Amino acid sequence: MRRAGRAGGLILMSAVMVSGCSSLNPMNWFGAEKPKPAALESFTPKLQVQPLWNVKLDKIRFPLAVAVQNGQFIAADSDGTVTALDAATGQAAWRTEVGAPIVAGVGSDGRYAAVVTRDNEVVTLDGGRVLWRQRVNSRVATPPLVAGERVFVIGVDRAVQAFDALDGRRLWTLQRPGDALTLAQGSVITAFKDTLLVAQGSRLAGVDPLQGTVRWEVPLASPRGTNEVERLADLVGPAIRFGNTVCARAFQSAVGCADADRGVLLWSKNVGGLNAVGGDGELLFGGDASDRITAWRSGNGDVAWTAERLLHRALSGPLALNRAVVFGDFEGQIHFLARDSGATLQRVPTDGSPIVGSPVRAGNTLLAATRNGGLFAFRSE
Repeated sequence: MRRAGRAGGLILMSAVMVSGCSSLNPMNWFGAEKPKPAALESFTPKLQVQPLWNVKLDKIRFPLAVAVQNGQFIAADSDGTVTALDAATGQAAWRTEVGAPIVAGVGSDGRYAAVVTRDNEVVTLDGGRVLWRQRVNSRVATPPLVAGERVFVIGVDRAVQAFDALDGRRLWTLQRPGDALTLAQGSVITAFKDTLLVAQGSRLAGVDPLQGTVRWEVPLASPRGTNEVERLADLVGPAIRFGNTVCARAFQSAVGCADADRGVLLWSKNVGGLNAVGGDGELLFGGDASDRITAWRSGNGDVAWTAERLLHRALSGPLALNRAVVFGDFEGQIHFLARDSGATLQRVPTDGSPIVGSPVRAGNTLLAATRNGGLFAFRSE
């Protein structure tokens, strides 16, 4: 742990290890040896998955977030390189060195792309050309959001800052009193109509993107426990949006959905877990701390099914497709599970290193990234 910028604020640095490094180390964050991962089951393939291309970047030491815009995947590696790749072919549209290690993924609106370096510097690119740099006061673990010609950044101290995308001018800062501990892991920051959605601990807040003032707040979890670590329930990003509904996981405590148009809670279910959820208007998917996978009905949170075939395999966040839900694991395997039952439909390997972040999709192309810096693109039926 280290002290945050505000007095008395502590940041739980070891929490990054929960999702970011557990797949590299057989010891969990409390020091006890983890249970043995479930063996990969035999199965009869019932889904065609075609490898398209793969590209090697530098190692990726953070839970990767890849931006998807205009038929491109825009990715950053830990060494400081930002690359835009054609989703269909893997050909680089541009590649830029930002001059310092990158500590979170990349955000982009299709024109501007933004990253944050280890020196707490926001770097914004225009078509691959460095446009401006601006320092922030706290460590960042969440990719910036680029929207409405603004760059929004949320720090691990939960402070939210807005910058003009054209010149880097700081427009406003939202800093509020909070809990003593915060989570040094990717958080929630996304856009909904004319509202900026950000995590404030276990609460989802709707913020005026022009003024930085809070319009509404919805608690997605009710933190419980005998100490600050047990009560830590910061929202884990990325969030999932469909229609007016936004859903997210609260670290180690709950999964919930809110109506972002009205600013009200729709449902919340107490369930442990460390990584982001995925899904759509029909089903929401996520693994718990033991990698037991649950599918919830998006409308009310009722459990549709659970699956235990991938227990303790350090699963990534999920990606929902038409027929399948996709998870990566600590061996670089990508699992395609039937979205209506959790049965294994297909499994494809990558480079043997852990899948980081959640797989993403551009059109018919699915992309998964590995800890060793591999970007692997597939197409499923």
